[in-house]
Amino acid sequence: MPESPHSQPILSPAADDARAPRVCTIPVDGGGERLDKALAAGLSDLSRSRVQALLEQGHVREAGRTITDASLRVKPGQTFDVFIPEAEPAEPEAQDIPLAVVFEDEDVLVIDKPAGLVVHPAAGNPDNTLVNALLGHCGDSLSGIGGVKRPGIVHRLDKDTSGLMVVAKNDRAHHGLTEQFTDRSLSRTYHALVWGVPSPRQGRIEGAIGRSGADRKKMAVVEHGGKHAATRYRVLKSFGMGAALVECVLETGRTHQIRVHMAHIGHPLVGDQLYGRGRSGRPGGKHASNLPDAARGALTGFPRQALHAVGLTFKHPGNAEVMSFSAPPPKDFDELLVILEAL
Repeated sequence: MPESPHSQPILSPAADDARAPRVCTIPVDGGGERLDKALAAGLSDLSRSRVQALLEQGHVREAGRTITDASLRVKPGQTFDVFIPEAEPAEPEAQDIPLAVVFEDEDVLVIDKPAGLVVHPAAGNPDNTLVNALLGHCGDSLSGIGGVKRPGIVHRLDKDTSGLMVVAKNDRAHHGLTEQFTDRSLSRTYHALVWGVPSPRQGRIEGAIGRSGADRKKMAVVEHGGKHAATRYRVLKSFGMGAALVECVLETGRTHQIRVHMAHIGHPLVGDQLYGRGRSGRPGGKHASNLPDAARGALTGFPRQALHAVGLTFKHPGNAEVMSFSAPPPKDFDELLVILEAL
């Protein structure tokens, strides 16, 4: 009998044989679906991309034969054995870096990230990042994301933005949180100190964000290309006409979204070295002249964007319980507010 192009015989014992497989049987109404989709539906803690990787790596079998084709159309009653390999050690080094843990269980970790901490190792920041800190903190409690013992970073904060982040500790949690980001059911609220006072005091900023044509280091609201982005905002408190504390709620999650959108409407974030200079080239532009010298000096000298992720709400990926967290602004942000409150 000719061999199916979608499978290959097992010619020698494999390491998988020592582990019990996850068994998935195609239901009566599941015929005709792609194999990767059917397995992801049957094994709900595995994402479709994870299933595809397991297929490519030869960890799926049917009747003793290894199946590698994700597009194979399944038939009702077919049974597939899915072997989950042991998670490989993470490439980044685990480091003992203090973390402000707000909540933790076997599935997720919520932290209050300090300003100045980079999330991912990269060129220029090979270590001393949030990922290094999470590996050091979680240790063996990480069951692995995508077959690697690493934390599942489902959203990011810029290096100099402080506040709440949720991190997945296993594939099931990573898949569940990613779905909530996709369908926008996960809510993120930020407090930003901006130059000037937005008018109207409450509104919605919608504008596609893409790479700036004038400066490739910057993002910008662009007319063509880019990715859809929307931010809802409301002024919580104004300080004369020179500055305001604004609440921003993300409907989408684009690179530098709040910083770009607020600058786009003429109210850049205080301390934003990339987007915070007006046409005059001075921090705050015309808005700074509306403040007393002491307040203006404190705001123009603030070394980072005054942006803090103050609120986070999501459904727990394990039990679907709605969880809400809040975190007060850090000391440097709070001290700016105290100066402005004294005006």
